[in-house]
Amino acid sequence: MRISALPRYYRNLRRWQEIIVVLRRYGLADWLSRLRVDFIRDWLKDDRGVPLSSYSREARVRMALTELGPTFIKLGQVLSLRPDLVGSEQAAELQLLQSQVPADPFDKVKSIVEIDLQKSLADAFLDFANEPIASASIGQVHAATLADGSSVVVKVQHYNIRDKVNEDLEVLHGLALMAERIPELAVWQPRSIVEQLSRTLRRELSFSRELSNLLMFQAALKDAKGIVVPKVFAKLSSARVLTMERIEGESIQCLASPGTLHFAERASIARRVAELYIESIFVRGLYHADPHPGNILIQEDGTIGLIDFGMVGRIDDSLRGTIEEMLWAIVYQDSALLTSLIKRAGKIPVNIDEAQLSNDVADLIAAYGSQPLESLDLTGALNDATDILHRHRITIPSQMGLLLKTLITLEGTIRMTSPGFSILEAIQPMMGQIRRNRFSPNRQLRRLRRLYVELEGLMERLPSQISSLMEMVQEGRLDVQLSHRGLSPSINRLVLGLLTSSLLLGSSILMASKVPPLLFMNGGPMGLQDISILGLLGFLTSIMVAFRILLAINKSGHLDPTADENDSSL
Repeated sequence: MRISALPRYYRNLRRWQEIIVVLRRYGLADWLSRLRVDFIRDWLKDDRGVPLSSYSREARVRMALTELGPTFIKLGQVLSLRPDLVGSEQAAELQLLQSQVPADPFDKVKSIVEIDLQKSLADAFLDFANEPIASASIGQVHAATLADGSSVVVKVQHYNIRDKVNEDLEVLHGLALMAERIPELAVWQPRSIVEQLSRTLRRELSFSRELSNLLMFQAALKDAKGIVVPKVFAKLSSARVLTMERIEGESIQCLASPGTLHFAERASIARRVAELYIESIFVRGLYHADPHPGNILIQEDGTIGLIDFGMVGRIDDSLRGTIEEMLWAIVYQDSALLTSLIKRAGKIPVNIDEAQLSNDVADLIAAYGSQPLESLDLTGALNDATDILHRHRITIPSQMGLLLKTLITLEGTIRMTSPGFSILEAIQPMMGQIRRNRFSPNRQLRRLRRLYVELEGLMERLPSQISSLMEMVQEGRLDVQLSHRGLSPSINRLVLGLLTSSLLLGSSILMASKVPPLLFMNGGPMGLQDISILGLLGFLTSIMVAFRILLAINKSGHLDPTADENDSSL
């Protein structure tokens, strides 16, 4: 260990202590809630004086992550995108995480802007507000004016946030390694989650990615009418500073208030927002992944404005095709096809109960497939679907998890605007277009091109691989490795049984041959005489071991743990 690394280890040790204290504090409520001693149970309270034991487990997880700071808030937000890992209830609770943090002093903001832009604040902007509009976990936003009078917003990264995030990520990697050894936590795939969090945070630590997202959306929506995204100013942006156009308009949350607009106007806005997202997802394959009510603005002329492009979803042709096939399976209530698609798209555990999975999918389609579109609870259907994935420990691609979260958030935003409108009403008219796009010549040509490239690579590698295999066979270097599951207990019992039978046979021979030392040489009870002591000890030992083997077999049911399943299938 280098001397220069000692402060970092000490700092991480202090952070470990803080994390353990917080987790212990919120974890104690699990067993305190089962006590009948009220004065003990009420010792631990939140900042409003409410006992922690009165909160659900999901709420306590959210509260603990909030108390641990920005990095752990981001961890919760990443987990909220994976209801297949944590369950729909925990994912819904984690979506309530608020990442508001205290703003940095203006002198630090000014220093970061001037260092990154390599010019003074007065030269870069005509006016720059001292107080921020908002402050989140990674950065804070200030209103500003350019030299030409354009109104902009400037997102500035928090001072020293990189060191804080890297410190917490080091601690989280250590926690993930420990969690992998605990069966109850290992099913959550903690190392995979922390790695995903690390990638997400390191991307967000550079505003260059959000800048590229904005440029990508501007190119994709240049011919679209009725929608606007902020214009980005690349010359006034860097990895820690992002300058973009200020979009004016009322948030959809404000317009959803009773009495603000007529019912027909709110229904029209809801339909346009839903059609915009459905077209972005299924036609463009690129969509704004955070349709929170505050991120959707409605201008005076009815134009829809989207802000905050830190989270963007992309769907490739393969995943888009799988999602479209799932939609068709739901429309035609084909549970067998939907089950097959789930197994193809997700990562299936080795010991999955396929019969139970098929029954759960059939129940899901039966519960929601017959409901009319205008009254279908899409959020409930998606939550039930993710609960099935969580129950069977099926993990889905992160792109699909992000899409599920986006649809659930979008459904909530639309229901807030127009309670009687459903996203599926916008999907139904586009089903024909989705099908045409699926079988369009351009798309089929792309699929054939990918197939050709893969086959070409395979044909180039195949001869050399076959030649290498034949050389290994000729030289006797070909090794075949076989793995087995569940054979160790059976082999152990078989070997122990053989040893026991050998001991029993040998002991019987000793007793029959009257091998000294002998017992009851002058006669004993029940006519016993000249009993070999060694033979008697071996005989008793073999009886006890045989009895132990019988108990083990009786406890497990069969020598082969899968014998019950094999018998039931005959």
